[in-house]
Amino acid sequence: MKTKVLVLGAGGAIAHHVISFLQKNENIELTLFARNSEHLDNFKSTASIIEGDVLSKEDINNVIKGQDIVYANLSGAVDQMAKIIIEAMYVNGVNRLIFVTALGIYNEVAGKFGEWNNRMIGSELVRYRKAADAIEKSTLNYTIVRPSWLTDKDETDYETTQKGEKFTGTEVARKAVGAYIVSVIEEPSKDAKASVGVQKPGSEGDKPAFY
Repeated sequence: MKTKVLVLGAGGAIAHHVISFLQKNENIELTLFARNSEHLDNFKSTASIIEGDVLSKEDINNVIKGQDIVYANLSGAVDQMAKIIIEAMYVNGVNRLIFVTALGIYNEVAGKFGEWNNRMIGSELVRYRKAADAIEKSTLNYTIVRPSWLTDKDETDYETTQKGEKFTGTEVARKAVGAYIVSVIEEPSKDAKASVGVQKPGSEGDKPAFY
């Protein structure tokens, strides 16, 4: 029996890498959910595509029904979205959640890089932290993903840190974050009940090299 995987925010760049990797796996059945499906035309032959709004309880309840794994890669009111997703997963008996947030939600970014990161995105971290808190308080089997500053490099090198460990890597490729997420989807016991930082090896510094 195939594993049914729902991608919320399927129009995003990291999600596109995840979908591209997963569509080669014959044991995966993909459902792609986005506000606007025109960016998903390339995946029509290998996935079900549904348009909707993550802030709509009805839309989310309908699309989560029958899934095995929910992967959410969202922006905007992510704290509200997380609560709606959690509730729908409870109602429909779906337990495995992978949810992308941001580096710095636990004040875990070290040194001058941490100071720079807070100046750049500090105001956005509150919503991501609230989302993470709601997920961690749930009974779901979750993996929270905290990627470093993102690049479009064609590379899949990454290393991970766990909650409570300092985050030092200043960048990581979107494709590499996608590769990590795929590794969790394909092995759902990996990093269960964990909040995981994802960074490029050897990218330590005071800020990303492209700034």
